[in-house]
Amino acid sequence: MRWVKEHDPAYTVLKVFLEPGEEVYAEPGALMLLRGDVEVKTSSGGLAKALARRLLGGESFFINTYRAKSSAEIWFVPPLPGDIEAIDLRGDEWIIQDTSYLAHSGDIDIGAKFTGFRGLIAEGELFWLNAKGSGTLWVSSYGAIEKVNVGEGERLVIDNYHFVAMPAYTRYNVRKIGGLKTLFFGGEGLVIEVEGPTTVYVQTRILPPLARLLSKYISSNR
Repeated sequence: MRWVKEHDPAYTVLKVFLEPGEEVYAEPGALMLLRGDVEVKTSSGGLAKALARRLLGGESFFINTYRAKSSAEIWFVPPLPGDIEAIDLRGDEWIIQDTSYLAHSGDIDIGAKFTGFRGLIAEGELFWLNAKGSGTLWVSSYGAIEKVNVGEGERLVIDNYHFVAMPAYTRYNVRKIGGLKTLFFGGEGLVIEVEGPTTVYVQTRILPPLARLLSKYISSNR
């Protein structure tokens, strides 16, 4: 299997090239283009896991499987204008923001990970998604994706909305920054504090400011 990404970081397209018998899995709605003879199947990936993803992790109930019956080419795009990054899993586990899963290949299980009350504070829910196994995981973002290496003993503070992904072994804590005024009126509030050594992926844009701006103009035109 071969893949490339083009038009990054603003309008990135993931192009996957399959040989006969190879498979790639993706979030429903991610497909842009198919070339070649490809069998498409939709499955829940196991009812219990699918329910966990849908009800607790915020992701779609289903995952689409694309199996090449000839040499084939498939293009995937995220729902928002932004970037795509590949994470190489080698039997390890990663935590992903619930809206950042795009696609994967290989033996990777996508599920929901209980993070205790840290997850409740950070995401407004008790679960993030997790990816575990061996293969390639593609995550997407709103805006560009930045890979940040955190050194041994170093602490890094990330706005929770900018978080995309990190290894599950990462030591982290969720806390407030500033007081209640900062939380409700200052545009900041909840942050994820991680401790190295680790690697964290963050995104350069977040949806709440855009949603507030659009809401302002939509309401003013009524």
